[in-house]
Amino acid sequence: MGVRIFDSFIFLEYDSEVIMKNQLKKAFSFIKNKSKNKYSYDLLLHKVFAEKRSTHPNPLNKFSVLNGFSQSDEDGISLEILRRIGLNSGFFVEFGVGDGTENNSLVLLACNWKGVWFGGEELAFNSEISNKLDFKKVWITKDNIVSLYKSLGENADVISLDLDGNDIYLVEKLLLNNIMPKLFIVEYNAKFPPQVEFKIDYNASHKWERDDYFGASLKSFNNLFTSYGYKLVCCSLSGANAFFVSSDYAHLFDDVPKDIEEIYCEPFYFLRTKKMHPTSIRTILKLIS
Repeated sequence: MGVRIFDSFIFLEYDSEVIMKNQLKKAFSFIKNKSKNKYSYDLLLHKVFAEKRSTHPNPLNKFSVLNGFSQSDEDGISLEILRRIGLNSGFFVEFGVGDGTENNSLVLLACNWKGVWFGGEELAFNSEISNKLDFKKVWITKDNIVSLYKSLGENADVISLDLDGNDIYLVEKLLLNNIMPKLFIVEYNAKFPPQVEFKIDYNASHKWERDDYFGASLKSFNNLFTSYGYKLVCCSLSGANAFFVSSDYAHLFDDVPKDIEEIYCEPFYFLRTKKMHPTSIRTILKLIS
C-alpha cells in the first residue's frame, strides 16, 4: 500500500512537472506568435492604409503618408494645405493637446511656427523653457473659449480643436466672434455617415467615456463652417479630423471633390500603429526651444 501511494506520488509529481513544462512552452509560444502576429498585423494595416490613400478620390489624401507627431495622418495633410496657402510659418492655437506628445501642432513647431496650447491635462514636459510655445492649463467651455483666445492678442493662422465632446459648440462660439483662421482642424464623429446630422447636447462638464457619444458628425460641422464661408477640403484617412479652409483660399483647392461623400472618411480608429519611432520628450524640448 505504501509503495503504491509512493508510486502515485511520484507519478503525480512527474505529471505536474510535465504539465508545468507544457504550460510554459505554450506561454512562450504564445508570446512569440503574438509578437510575430503583431508585425503581420502592422504590415496588413499599412497595406490597407496605403490602398485607402491611393484609391481615395480626394488628392489631398495622397499626403496622408506622414504621421510623425499627430494622432494619425494629419501631419502630411496639414503641411500640404499650408503649402498651397503659402504659409511657411505662422501662429497656431490648439485647444485640447493631451499631454503634449501627440497633437496637430507639434509638426508646426518643427517647422518653426509659434503658438499656444490650451488643455485640461498636465504636459509631459516643461513648456516654460520655450520662446515658441505657451501652454495654459484650463478646462475649456463655450463661456471661456473666446476670452482665452482674445487674451493672446494675436490672430491665429491655424486653429485645431479636439476636446472629445463639445467641439462644435466651441467652434461656433469662435466663429460667432469673428475668430476665423486660415485653417480650422476639428475632430468629427465619423461613426455617422456624411448624410447624417448629429451633435451631442452641450454639457460644460462633459467627459468622453470612450464610446460613440462625442462631438458632431461631418455634415453638422460642414453646415456650420459653410455658413461662415469655409470650405471642407479633407478628412484624415483615419476618420478622426476634418480640415476647413477660409473662403479666401478655396480657389487653391479646386481639385478637391465638391461632394461631401467623396471627402468623408470612415472610422479607422484604434487600428493603426505608428510606423515611426515614438516621440521622445527630448525631441519635443528640442522643437520648442
